[in-house]
Amino acid sequence: MVLNTSGEISESSSSVSPAELASNGNHVLKANEKLISTLVKPTDTNASVSFTLAAVEVEIFMVGPSVTLDKILRLDTTNSSVDIDLIGIAKNNNETRSAAVAFMSYNTMENLLKPDFFNTSTDTNKTMMSTVISVTLLKTTNTKLTKPVNFTLKHIREFDPNGSLSCVYWNISEWIVDGCSVLKTNRSYTVCSCVHLSTFALIMQTSRPSENENIYSEELKNSTDLALMYSDMFPQSDSKLDVLNLVCVIVGLVFFSLALLTFALCQWSPGVNNVARINLCVSLLLAHLLFLLTQQFLSLIRRHQVLCAVISGVLHFLFLSGFVWMFIEAVLLFICVKNLSQISSKRRGVLRSGFLCVIGYTVALVVVAVSAGVNPKGYGSEKCWIKIDKGFIWSFQGPVCVILALNMILFIYIIISLTSTLKNLNAEVSHMKRTKNMIFKTLAQFVVLGCSWILGFWKELEILFLILNSQQGTFMFLVYCVLNNQVRHQSGSSTESSSDVHQETVKT
Repeated sequence: MVLNTSGEISESSSSVSPAELASNGNHVLKANEKLISTLVKPTDTNASVSFTLAAVEVEIFMVGPSVTLDKILRLDTTNSSVDIDLIGIAKNNNETRSAAVAFMSYNTMENLLKPDFFNTSTDTNKTMMSTVISVTLLKTTNTKLTKPVNFTLKHIREFDPNGSLSCVYWNISEWIVDGCSVLKTNRSYTVCSCVHLSTFALIMQTSRPSENENIYSEELKNSTDLALMYSDMFPQSDSKLDVLNLVCVIVGLVFFSLALLTFALCQWSPGVNNVARINLCVSLLLAHLLFLLTQQFLSLIRRHQVLCAVISGVLHFLFLSGFVWMFIEAVLLFICVKNLSQISSKRRGVLRSGFLCVIGYTVALVVVAVSAGVNPKGYGSEKCWIKIDKGFIWSFQGPVCVILALNMILFIYIIISLTSTLKNLNAEVSHMKRTKNMIFKTLAQFVVLGCSWILGFWKELEILFLILNSQQGTFMFLVYCVLNNQVRHQSGSSTESSSDVHQETVKT
């Protein structure tokens, strides 16, 4: 029987060339589809046929013009399932108002359609993580899908957390990913979404051992924890981490907004330069908000590759500009601490607001423009972020590492300068108190300036990394607003004025 021939052919596949294996696999797929189509019979409502053989499981479902079902159809086999809008497809067939779908799960097809037929830019080990499945519409005139089809594929081999999963489909002689994406994954199963029907599988890529590329790949994966931010840092779906991520980012957004509101409403002395702080808030607020919305609606965005690539480019720009503003604020803090006073008028002439804005956004814009020009396909990963292949991730990772290193140097210099100043101060309590307060603010500000992003290089500290970096808005509000004497004085004055008005009203 043709349905079982894939198992028989695979027994001697070790001596067959790749081209012959692909040809045999295509023959089995076509023959089975033709055979299964004979089982489809007209129906007014709905009907189904299912059977299991040694090499394949088959589920067939047919709907007619009088069908009463109104939900997405799910077909199940032992190691996989498919969700397809068969009712919508039937309604699009105006003449017959009917449709039929066949869902087949092949247990041994990977011996013919090998995972090594998945061609990638990097030399990796490729492992078939699911059974090979086929979904096809039979005796249906209009086969256009009304909605993407979702597959739930059970992992048939041990899942490697360091591996990279790809939802692929068979295209004559190779596995490719066009039109398919990973929606959700954990150690047990992966959910894929595709905009077309074909023969599908789940393939995992892992670095090859005992090669120089393995070292580079491992370093790249470690650095990716920093670069891919919060969602990509957790490749497995974990509801607790998802909730923690969502709550932390939302709290951070609230405090970013409060900080911006404070900067806008308070009256600041002429010597205070808040340009870097305001633009840092704006950049990170927009970056975190776009990041949050992208992850929440990822399944919808992934269907439009151009939109996904544009979002990843905008995220690249916003986060880079945020880091540039962190560096500018660190320089301003360095100058302030060095002089132990307001920035001198001569310095202020160099560090005007317009000049700072040009630096803050132009540097990030140039990096993104050059990156897009060199490798335009580097944007739009599975999570709508920068792709890590061909070292493209370093278009983000490189500038971040440089800024973190420079900020660390400035931090050390600031600490040394303050320590030296403390030794030369008189034991005046008020003066000492102000100086100690300045040290505290310096240490707190340096958390705001991105120092905690260094934690992203250590996988063990991923939760701490997530919490601290999502709360940069909280730290900014505390340091620049709550602990700022000008803000507290104006807040106190407003409270007293309100109290006086209230008392006058009562007397009247």
